[in-house]
Amino acid sequence: MAKDKKQSRPKAETPKGFRDYFDQEVSERNEMLQQVARVYHHHGFDALETSAVENVDALGKFLPDVDRPNDGVFAWQEDDNSWLALRYDLTAPLARVYAQYRNELPNPYRRYAMGPVWRNEKPGPGRFRQFYQCDADTIGASNVSADAEVCAMLADALEEVGIPFGDYMVRINNRKILNGVLEMIGLENQAERLAVLRVIDKFDKVGVQGVEELLGSGRLDASGAYIDGVGLSKDQAAPVVAFLTAKGDTNEKTLLNLRDVVGNSSTGLEGISELDMMAEFLTVGDYTSKRVQLDPSVVRGLEYYTGPVFEAELTFEIYDKKGRKRQFGSVAGGGRYDDLVKRFTGQTIPATGVSIGVDRLMAALRDKAGSRIDTIGPVVVTVMDRERLNDYIRIVSELRSAGIRAEMYFGNPKNFGNQLKYADKRRSPLAIIEGSEERDKGLIQIKDLILGTQLAKSATLEEWKERPSQFTVPRNEMVSTVQEMLKALKK
Repeated sequence: MAKDKKQSRPKAETPKGFRDYFDQEVSERNEMLQQVARVYHHHGFDALETSAVENVDALGKFLPDVDRPNDGVFAWQEDDNSWLALRYDLTAPLARVYAQYRNELPNPYRRYAMGPVWRNEKPGPGRFRQFYQCDADTIGASNVSADAEVCAMLADALEEVGIPFGDYMVRINNRKILNGVLEMIGLENQAERLAVLRVIDKFDKVGVQGVEELLGSGRLDASGAYIDGVGLSKDQAAPVVAFLTAKGDTNEKTLLNLRDVVGNSSTGLEGISELDMMAEFLTVGDYTSKRVQLDPSVVRGLEYYTGPVFEAELTFEIYDKKGRKRQFGSVAGGGRYDDLVKRFTGQTIPATGVSIGVDRLMAALRDKAGSRIDTIGPVVVTVMDRERLNDYIRIVSELRSAGIRAEMYFGNPKNFGNQLKYADKRRSPLAIIEGSEERDKGLIQIKDLILGTQLAKSATLEEWKERPSQFTVPRNEMVSTVQEMLKALKK
């Protein structure tokens, strides 16, 4: 008889492009999102939580560089032949929600949303297929004061989470200005316009000369590979470069430079007027050019932006993997998208919003100041006698009732050393010990695990005696003693 094949076991590994988040990262992210939510709520925005799954036709085609709605998303077909997909951002679901509930929602409708999104794209270093977004949008307001408010709110949110004044800049532009420039040079083809947008998006990496080459016939990149250009003539490329480099020392100077670039283009002049109004609104609200600036180099690559566009850039320096200094760069972006809801209603509905890259902002905060949260684990109540589990449960309940995070050891209590090793893995600050002798005398022992680790590294015998890491207190003083010790740890 043939031997049964050995049963194969699945590999314990995360799928490509996905990752696991453990306690400290989850705690840091939750704290940061709560801070952002407070700012958004303070500005009058309401929370909204939508389903992770949407109808594919509701999501539409707004992912860059794809030709079909279900390219770039995780999609599947139902038994009734309809297609569903995991949401790829939080904006497309908002458009569906507004169209579905517009008769019940206030107009304008201001909402913020936070949660994971999924993109079926090729993963790479730092590029995951599931990640968090944090959005705030206003639907139904055509005045660019709504755009200005989003920019102001973004500045407030960055400062609230720990990016100080001077370490960030919210940069604003208007797509109508670039559209005016492209009209002037006779560029009507949408594919060609999108190609120009992509070139401008590379300005920070390739500089003015690189942009000129990519707008023309092409250029050699750092690896020696030849990158085909858009194919504009020098006369066509010159106004685009002039637009891109129009930023002046002040917002006023930037606006003057832009007027020279767009000439008599009505579309371009409309965009400049809107930028001027935004700058005025922001100045009145005390959001000066040291926090928010007009910058023509911001274009945002997605096709659906129709007016103001903006990015939040972190300006402090970090070191890359090769030890080179560089600025951290963009952590948020958005703009006006007046045609998104139209897909559902047939009517143009004005909308504007911003999205924060949660994982990227968390990385920036760590690069700047290290971990935001020193995650201290629970106080561990050790078990000295199996027959007295109810006594240990009472101790845990007392600690929890006093607001102290605590747990009882559930493993095999025979080896006390293993209980302390467990407490170390849990990053526990303290261990509670009550044997039969302590119980009979109305006492309890508290072991300071953090101090014990410090003393074990370098303390002399005299230091051990002066500052013992394990001591005894009356049973009725346990809770107050633990509270004082934990309070001292947080300082």
